[in-house]
Amino acid sequence: MKQLARTPKDIGHAIREARKERRLSQTELASRSGLWQETISKIENGVASTKMETLFDVLAALDLEIQVQPRSKGVPSSMDALF
Repeated sequence: MKQLARTPKDIGHAIREARKERRLSQTELASRSGLWQETISKIENGVASTKMETLFDVLAALDLEIQVQPRSKGVPSSMDALF
């Protein structure tokens, strides 16, 4: 799974897709990451006030990591960015 993410909404979408690929509910992911289900929902919906530490807890629970690289001219994964 490799997705371009430039906004909190893009990150949330990537996390939701990774969770679904692993057949986890939000509650199960919350349990694995030590968070509340409501927090997972907020992250998946792109709430920008999420602490970085919380985001990294979720990524670790999904066995994902962030790779920082120069910005490309690629198309964002979210259709919302087109409008």
